Amino acid sequence: MTTRNARDHGITTGTLETGPTNSLADVPGVSFGQVTLSNGPVQTGVTVIHPTEDSAFERKCIAACHVINGFGKSVGLMQLSELGQLETPIVLTNTLSVGTASTALVRHMLAGHPAIGDTTGTVNPVVMECNDGAYLNDIRGLHVTEDHVLKALQQHVATLEQGARGAGTGMSCYGLKGGIGSASRRVPLADRTFTLGAATLCNMGRLPNLIVGGRPVGAEIVALENSKAGAVAELGSIIIILGTNAPLTARQMERICKRATAGLARTGTQFGSGSGDVVLGFTTANRQPHSAPSNPVMAVEMLHEESLDGLFSATIEVVEEAILNALFAAETTHGKQGRSRKSLSDWWKELEA
Repeated sequence: MTTRNARDHGITTGTLETGPTNSLADVPGVSFGQVTLSNGPVQTGVTVIHPTEDSAFERKCIAACHVINGFGKSVGLMQLSELGQLETPIVLTNTLSVGTASTALVRHMLAGHPAIGDTTGTVNPVVMECNDGAYLNDIRGLHVTEDHVLKALQQHVATLEQGARGAGTGMSCYGLKGGIGSASRRVPLADRTFTLGAATLCNMGRLPNLIVGGRPVGAEIVALENSKAGAVAELGSIIIILGTNAPLTARQMERICKRATAGLARTGTQFGSGSGDVVLGFTTANRQPHSAPSNPVMAVEMLHEESLDGLFSATIEVVEEAILNALFAAETTHGKQGRSRKSLSDWWKELEA
């Protein structure tokens, strides 16, 4: 059987129990859509994360974001941060397709909500990106269309395919093939257990810095291929999406987002000046109605501040493992100008030989 993730290679991250699929799909109500465009110099696509089974516009998710390094072109984060609310699916794609994806997401929301822009306000689309054109994809070709985005938005798949899929198709990570990764953890608190999951769009890092389970794998690969990878600056990016069913405020969700930095650092990245590293987190608890109820005073649950440490630990673990899963799941890919990015799974066979 082909090995597809870090645990298949004997690499475990942290001590907390994983969810059944060890992915963001373990958070109840979350589903996905992906469109993959892989044909010669065209190596790109779209990944959609639906945070809920019903309308996130009618019943908004508490959300927050944290910008680790702001070299990015995301849409929707300003209002999300101001209100602490997520009201659309999350669309991931390449840098130059953000505008196209945003328009398609707006069309999708208008089709499902006739009141938007008429009897109620407009909608805040959330689109996030990484640059797949630096190496594998012909990003100037603008190959992602509105139809591709709408097709991904119409899917509600219960599992998330990882590796060189969807928005991750043309991404590079630590000088290897990058892409989509995911992981999850279960966090027991008193008589309840909550799930926290991550999905990562990995397009960052320098090969000499790559650490896998505490092992300096990147330096070993550099030595094997006698490359000049050490001279390359870190110019990539990562988008980290965190989802949970724990009852949190937007401020607490932001605190959790900040802990993603530790998981990212454990894999070796230094958040280079030209890297766009952004975390978005949401909870499916404490949904907020779009229209104010007759009684505007609403009762909500929230965790005590001293109970957040378990979620902090879970965040660090899932982010680290999601990045490693993206690296192991991604197949060796050939793109524009005859360039290739080799999978960590392929390198692993040589490292273990």
